[in-house]
Amino acid sequence: MLNTFGGLPDEYTSFGNAKIALLPVPYDMTSTYGKGADRGPAALIDATPYLEFYDFETDYEVYRKGIFIAKPISENTSPEKVVDAVYREVAGFLKAGKFTVVLGGEHTVSIGTVKAHSEKFRNVSVLQLDAHSDLRQEYLGSKYNHACAMARIKEYCPIVQVGIRSTDVSELEYINRKNVFLAEDIFCRKEYSNYRWADKVVKRLPENVYITVDLDVFDPSVLPGTGTPEPGGLGWYDVLVLVKKTMMQKNVVGFDIVELAPDESRVSEFTAAKLLYKMLSYKFAKSR
Repeated sequence: MLNTFGGLPDEYTSFGNAKIALLPVPYDMTSTYGKGADRGPAALIDATPYLEFYDFETDYEVYRKGIFIAKPISENTSPEKVVDAVYREVAGFLKAGKFTVVLGGEHTVSIGTVKAHSEKFRNVSVLQLDAHSDLRQEYLGSKYNHACAMARIKEYCPIVQVGIRSTDVSELEYINRKNVFLAEDIFCRKEYSNYRWADKVVKRLPENVYITVDLDVFDPSVLPGTGTPEPGGLGWYDVLVLVKKTMMQKNVVGFDIVELAPDESRVSEFTAAKLLYKMLSYKFAKSR
């Protein structure tokens, strides 16, 4: 894994100069189908030198804000200990005034970073982009399985779920129907056309928002490299429109990108790297 974002010089990547901190968490213990999310953070970061650092849409070069890459979390003995390690590291970055992005790793890693953000910011909700509702209270003997990520996150703050197209019957009682935007509805309901669904999502969010992106929210034709791909997912511009609207209208306090399981095509890791850079561009172009 590269030590610096995009191979850029110290001027833009040292801790002292950086406004943004990336925390890699190469953890993949509880995933139950395709493995490889532990290789996701390194693959994403290694793709960054091949990005174009000027973003047409925002007319901005966000790397000039400084992007620091932290030492990866090495804890992997149990999901509970990983969550705690992520929590402590993210809390430290937030205290230092860094806009913090966690790179997974399986979705379990999001629990710790949401806990830290919920303690730092008042009235925060989580915007979840995902194929799966992840609301099992326990799975395969663990409350911290990746299939339980949003159940644990809901213990810290409310959630709004987008792109969902797979759930277990045991999760239904924990789903807030007003805050779930199914992929099928996004594509098939007339009143959701022309991205009106994205406007409805944003209206469900408070002022402070944390975004968790499980990359299986994308249709596999867009991003195949993830542990539990589901057909019928969102496209590239579907995700970007929602993220941009959220960034422009709300105060996004942090985000994570998880469940990247890189494949030989390199499409998935580059797409994830591009998504990271676009999200940062939206966030910091807004504050110019």
